[in-house]
Amino acid sequence: MTDFFLAALVVSLLLCLMSGFPVAFVLGGVSLAVAGIATLVGIFDPSFLTAIPQRIFAAMTNDLLLAVPAFVFMGAMLERSGIASEMLDGIGRLFGRRRGGLGYAITIVGALLAASTGIVGATVTTMALLSLPVMLKWGYSPRLASGAICAAGTLGQIIPPSLVLVLLADTISSAYQKAQLAQGIFSPETVSISDLFAGAIVPGFLLVAVYLVFQAAVAFFLPQTSPPPPEQSAEDASIGVFELATQLLPPLALIVGVLGSILGGVATPTESASIGAVGAILLAGFGKERRGWANAGLGLLAFLVILKQVVFPFFGASLLVERLVLAVPTLGFVAILGIALISTWRSNNLARVCTETARLSAMVFMILIGAAVLSLVFRGLGGEEAVHALIEAAPGGVYGALAMVMAVMFLLGFILDFIEIIFVIVPTVAPVLLMSGIDPIWLAILISMNLQTSFLTPPFGFALFYFRSSAPPEISTKDIYLGVLPFIGLQVGVLMLVAFFPQISTWLPYALR
Repeated sequence: MTDFFLAALVVSLLLCLMSGFPVAFVLGGVSLAVAGIATLVGIFDPSFLTAIPQRIFAAMTNDLLLAVPAFVFMGAMLERSGIASEMLDGIGRLFGRRRGGLGYAITIVGALLAASTGIVGATVTTMALLSLPVMLKWGYSPRLASGAICAAGTLGQIIPPSLVLVLLADTISSAYQKAQLAQGIFSPETVSISDLFAGAIVPGFLLVAVYLVFQAAVAFFLPQTSPPPPEQSAEDASIGVFELATQLLPPLALIVGVLGSILGGVATPTESASIGAVGAILLAGFGKERRGWANAGLGLLAFLVILKQVVFPFFGASLLVERLVLAVPTLGFVAILGIALISTWRSNNLARVCTETARLSAMVFMILIGAAVLSLVFRGLGGEEAVHALIEAAPGGVYGALAMVMAVMFLLGFILDFIEIIFVIVPTVAPVLLMSGIDPIWLAILISMNLQTSFLTPPFGFALFYFRSSAPPEISTKDIYLGVLPFIGLQVGVLMLVAFFPQISTWLPYALR
C-alpha cells in the first residue's frame, strides 16, 4: 500500500508540473494532498509534517542562500545597464576582421556573461538581439549562428558564479553531511560554495576552448558558413587597444574580484555577492561616458575590502585604528555610490532590477519551501528506502547507478527548471550516491554540466525557447535544432571527459584548501 501512495505522489507531481501551474505550489500542494489521504488510511504518520516550520526557519537563516538575491541583482544590473552589449561590441570588433570572428566573439562574451550574470535566459536573449542580425547580414550560416549563440548562453550553468552552483552547494553539502552521518561519521566534512566554484573553473573553460576550436575548424573547412565581414563593415569593426581595455577591464575586474575573493578566502560568498552587486551599480550608474568615476569607485571598494579583510587582521589593528584609517576612503566611496544609485534610479534601471531580483529570489525560496514539504512526505512514505533499493539494483554498481541518475536528470531537464531539480531530485538521490564513495564536488559538477546539456537539447531545451523568442522569423525552428546538435556533441564529450577523469574538476578545489 505504501508503494502505491509513493507511486501516486510521483505521478501526480509529474502531471501537475506539466500543467503549467506554479511549481512551488505544486510541490507543496500535491505532497500535502497525498499525505492527507495516506493519513486517513493509516499509511502516513502526520508527525513528519511537524518539521516543516524547522525546515522553513533553516532556509531563512541559511547564510549561503543570502548570496542568491545578491548574485541575481548583480547579473540583472549588468544586463539591464548595457554592460553586456558593450562587451559583445568590444570583443566582436576585436575579432571582426577574421573569418568566423563573430563566432569567436560570441563564445568569449558568453563565457564573460556567464561569469557576470549566471542567468541563461538573459545571456541567450541579449546575444540573440545584439549579434544575430549582424551575423545574418554578413552571411553567416543561420544554423551555425543559432548553435553558437544557444551554446554560449548555456555556459551560465557551469562557469562561476553560476546560480546553479550556488544552489547546488547548499544541497550537496547537506546531502554529503547526511551521507556521512548515516555511515557513522559524526564529525562530517562539508562542501563549500568556493569548492564548487573552483571545481567548475577548469571544466567551464575547457568547454569554451572546445567551442572555439570547433568554430575555427568550421571556418577553415566550410568557409562559406563563416565569411569575413564586408569591406566597409571590416573598417567599422576595427578597435584600438585602449578603447577595448576601457570597455572590458571594469566588468572583468569586477568578475575577477568577486571570484577571487571567494576562492582566496578573503570574503564569504555572501560578502562577495554583495561586493558584486555594489560594483554592478557603479558600472551601471556612470555608464560608458563616465566610466572613470566607476573605476574610481571600484578601486576604492577593492582598497576598503583589502584593508578590512587582509591588512588589518594581519597587523592586528585595533578597532579605533580601523575606523580612523577607513573614514575618508569610506566617505568617498559612499559619495560615488550615492551618485551611481541616483543615476540608476533616474534611468528606471534600479526599479526594474529590484523587481526582477525580488521575483526570481521569491521563486527560489518558495520552491525551496515546497521541496521541503515534498521531502518530508516522500520520507514518510518510505521514498528514501525505495530510492536506495533502486540505485543498489542498478547494473554496473555505483557508476551504473550514477549513469542512471544522470539520465533521469537529463530527461527531467526538459520539463523542470534547474531550481526544481536541485531542490527536489538532488536531495533524494545524492545521499545514496555519496555513501558509495563518490566525490561530492565531482558529483556536483557532473550534475551542473548535465543540466547544461539538457537545456540545449531539442525539442524542449529552455535555451532554445529563449532563442526562438528573440530570433527573427527567417530563422526556422529546424535551423535552430540542427544548429545546436554539434554543440550538444561537444558538451557530451566534455561531460564524458570529466566523468572518466574526475581530477579535471577536483584537483583545484583540493589544492586551494
